[in-house]
Amino acid sequence: MADRTDNLTSGNLLGIPETRLPDDFVDTQVAEELDDGDPREIAARHLDSPLAWATLAQDALTDGDDVAAYAYARTGYHRGLDALRQAGWRGQGPIPASHAPNRGFLRALAMLGETSRRLGDDAEADRVTAFLREADPSLLG
Repeated sequence: MADRTDNLTSGNLLGIPETRLPDDFVDTQVAEELDDGDPREIAARHLDSPLAWATLAQDALTDGDDVAAYAYARTGYHRGLDALRQAGWRGQGPIPASHAPNRGFLRALAMLGETSRRLGDDAEADRVTAFLREADPSLLG
């Protein structure tokens, strides 16, 4: 019988396998395009990219538009959920930030929490914090 104690140190006490988006997930290309491109144009070309939507959310926050930031973050979050489900995610378990293709979703999720808190939806912000904790506890410092 295999030794299952490796899960004790990783924080994954249930032994649920990690979900990793494919290495060729759209966010890999989007990350390169964002180095020099306009995030709005990139999002329009890659509507399924959580990273593009998370970037728009961050830009909207910088501009002081919390409502637009929330809408962008929620869109990125839902696009990411769709991709995770296609990758075999069943609604729980680790989504490691150490795997680059996962980072756009995790960023969109974090932006959803931040914008929810700014808009006074503390219950949603708390749900996001719990989700981030389960996905990758290292994200919460």
